[in-house]
Amino acid sequence: MANNLVIRALKANSKSFNLSSKKMTEVPKSVARLTHILTLHLNNNSLTSLPVELQTLRNLTELNLGNNSLDEVPSVLRYLNTLKKLYLFGNHITRLPPEVLDGLDNLTLLNLNHNHITVLPPEIKSLSNLETLSLLDNQLEELPVEIGFLKKMVEMNLTNNKLSRLPKQIYSLSQLARLYLARNNLTELPEGVIGLMKLRVLDVAGNRLSMFPVDFQLLTLNELLCEGNTFVKNKLMESVQAVEVLSLKVQSLSSHRYR
Repeated sequence: MANNLVIRALKANSKSFNLSSKKMTEVPKSVARLTHILTLHLNNNSLTSLPVELQTLRNLTELNLGNNSLDEVPSVLRYLNTLKKLYLFGNHITRLPPEVLDGLDNLTLLNLNHNHITVLPPEIKSLSNLETLSLLDNQLEELPVEIGFLKKMVEMNLTNNKLSRLPKQIYSLSQLARLYLARNNLTELPEGVIGLMKLRVLDVAGNRLSMFPVDFQLLTLNELLCEGNTFVKNKLMESVQAVEVLSLKVQSLSSHRYR
């Protein structure tokens, strides 16, 4: 059936090819013939790997491998350096191979939500064009200092990991507008947070914060989510007076609730 779809796509000269939800355990090698396609959807299958033959897809800009059974990032991806959007959510990935990252320097979006990643390698700095990085629901305990090299980053989602601290280099991401850090183990934010002058959305709900850094109020936030922390009342209110949308369902040290 998949081979018939390939033949049809070849005849139509389609720019997008969809094999999502086909109950596939492997990708037909004939897909490698679709050298003209820009978008390939392989999500919602049972794939454990990709054939090396797919390295012929040198025009591919978007690849969706979400909700499969991948234990690792397929090595063939290192050859697809035209990729701009890569979706790997909902797999069983535990690590990012440095050699694959080196070939993905044109990525603008990388979605690794709902995996088992424990660490990001220093080679993450190779993704110099990355604008959106999403690692929601993984097992990260720390971020590499090389995260600071991702100067084009606009949105970073690190919700529901095991982070206990952030490297100060994260605050050199001058384009960062949305930062999601909910449900981690953070006890403080580095004072360098005020360097994120374009930051508009900050979610630190469900951590162990008791106060914000000095001069936190200098940030021009539109939205601040901070419920589920143990803030000192006066320090909290001093820090957030200018925020437009504020979620204040926090447990203060004096056991009062803010709503």
